[in-house]
Amino acid sequence: MDVIWAPWRQSYVTQMSHANECIFCKAVNGGDEENYVVYRSIHTIAILNRYPYNNAHVMVAPKRHIPSTELLTTDELIDLMTTLNTILSIVRKCYNPHGFNIGANIGRAAGAGIEGHIHIHIVPRWNGDTNFMPVLARAKVIPEDLRETWRKLRSCLLK
Repeated sequence: MDVIWAPWRQSYVTQMSHANECIFCKAVNGGDEENYVVYRSIHTIAILNRYPYNNAHVMVAPKRHIPSTELLTTDELIDLMTTLNTILSIVRKCYNPHGFNIGANIGRAAGAGIEGHIHIHIVPRWNGDTNFMPVLARAKVIPEDLRETWRKLRSCLLK
């Protein structure tokens, strides 16, 4: 596979390769801008994925560090789903996608990159959003910088 150089991601890659810290717990306890927190509620947090599948790829997670949805309280589960819908509305308003992929990977066998902290991916999709790069070059081009995505989504949230 060929590589497209993205130097703005190097600090994250270096930090995460040595970190044992959960990115969701870090975001819960840290600042919004440096952790790309788009939204907070009583029991949940929504952050941008630093390795997005598409522009405005957001992950929604409970604030409590748990590995699976069946361990959530009823209040946490309701808040998680309410936050998911809030993020869908914000992304729809800001980016006008044609559809969404929504899902969670529970356990390493299911593809979970962060096994210990359940989270739901919200990936906006556009008709024709796949192009020759993933097929021929095995690389995905994300045209918008994460900082700009964060600013846009936060701005739409305030409107």
